[in-house]
Amino acid sequence: MLPPNPRSDRAERVAPTWTGYVRGGVDDSGNERGAPDGVGDESAKERLDRELIELLNELRVVLPGVQVLFAFLLTIPFTGRFADLTDLQRDLYFATFCATMVSTGFLLAPTAYHRLRWRRFDKERMLRTSNRTAITGLVALALAVCGAVYLIGDLVFGSTGAAITTAAAAALIGTLWFALPLSREVDDG
Repeated sequence: MLPPNPRSDRAERVAPTWTGYVRGGVDDSGNERGAPDGVGDESAKERLDRELIELLNELRVVLPGVQVLFAFLLTIPFTGRFADLTDLQRDLYFATFCATMVSTGFLLAPTAYHRLRWRRFDKERMLRTSNRTAITGLVALALAVCGAVYLIGDLVFGSTGAAITTAAAAALIGTLWFALPLSREVDDG
């Protein structure tokens, strides 16, 4: 039988912030504790390596969805019903298409940055820049998803149904993608 792990009763957490990550957890008394980056069991190099891996893994999750949306939007002009779109619907389609393209660019930027700056020893700057581009890409993706929801809702149910559905989608995305993480930031501050 293995001896008990002395740290097994401590829940480790890593709280993302706009400027980096703050390590923390629960001490033996059950109280939350926090330590600045690089303090504790993790060196600054290990922290940077972990944060880079976390960022790239997060991008691996979101990029397939962006690619599917982009591919879907690429096919729409070639359908027979595209000619039936109103001017508003056509403008909304193009704005949604552009938002998806912008999202793709910003979400792929960390990968390009990493590849072009490989072994240049500026991982900290790369992570800060990549964090900003990923957040910008998520904002553009939220706009693209809401635009697609409105466009499809307008075609299927008319403008009233589309507006209601888009408001619900915007509330859901805004809450889960932005308000929830930022409210945690306020709690941690």
